[in-house]
Amino acid sequence: MREEENKRSSQSSSVKRFFKKRWVFPAIYIASAAIILSAVLWYQTSNNASDKYDYKSTDIAGKKNQEPAMEVSKTFEDFKMPVEKADAAIVKTKFYDFNGKAEDQEAALVFYNNTYQPNTGIDVTMKDDESFNVVASLSGTVTRVDEDAVLGNVIEVEHDKGIVTQYQSVKDIKIKVGQEVKQGQVLATAGQSLFNEKAGTHVHFEIRKDGIAVNPSDYFNKSLSTLQEAELSTDKASESVETPQMKEKEQMIEDPDSSPDVDKESTSTEKANS
Repeated sequence: MREEENKRSSQSSSVKRFFKKRWVFPAIYIASAAIILSAVLWYQTSNNASDKYDYKSTDIAGKKNQEPAMEVSKTFEDFKMPVEKADAAIVKTKFYDFNGKAEDQEAALVFYNNTYQPNTGIDVTMKDDESFNVVASLSGTVTRVDEDAVLGNVIEVEHDKGIVTQYQSVKDIKIKVGQEVKQGQVLATAGQSLFNEKAGTHVHFEIRKDGIAVNPSDYFNKSLSTLQEAELSTDKASESVETPQMKEKEQMIEDPDSSPDVDKESTSTEKANS
């Protein structure tokens, strides 16, 4: 028992002697302060990193301003033929150019309701009068889908303020008003119309700026911006047409083999009798 007590007393006396040394307590304080300071710095650093780099999905490149980017892509798209197989397409009736040659103007007339009317677009067909898919010439928003027995149904797609493409003589329509369509997307199937029966199975395609029809063939493989910058003359340009009857009122070209000859004969007969 005495030996154990002696050992305990010697151990406690050695601990006391250790703590009596001058450098012990400063060393403990410095070590404790270093530990506490390290813990504080680590905690602050972890919180600051999460606050400073608070990434959101909208901050990722390409996520912001998606709609303007889509508009820019539309502007730089080129007008394409409204058919899937452009190489096999045939322009049955061309656009009537008021400044064109006489023979070209004659070939661009459509005979309907006993009158010759200038074609305000182009009529596209395939060989052997085969049916084919009608596709969007340019990306845009569908603004009109009408059933029309004379024109053979009408689809209108807006691409920019005042710039639209129109597709007539179509059936099996696959889109609806308000729908966004991409360039090359199937809109319908080519059909027939009473307005241009001679064209057979075809699609009547128009490009209009502010209601003025332009020659689609002049803008194929050209960007929308080309038409945006174009200055169009309204002196001889046709206005937006809803039905063939409105076309007749706005610009009518009479058949040279009809009424004029009758009038001449009646006039000559009156002179002879007098």
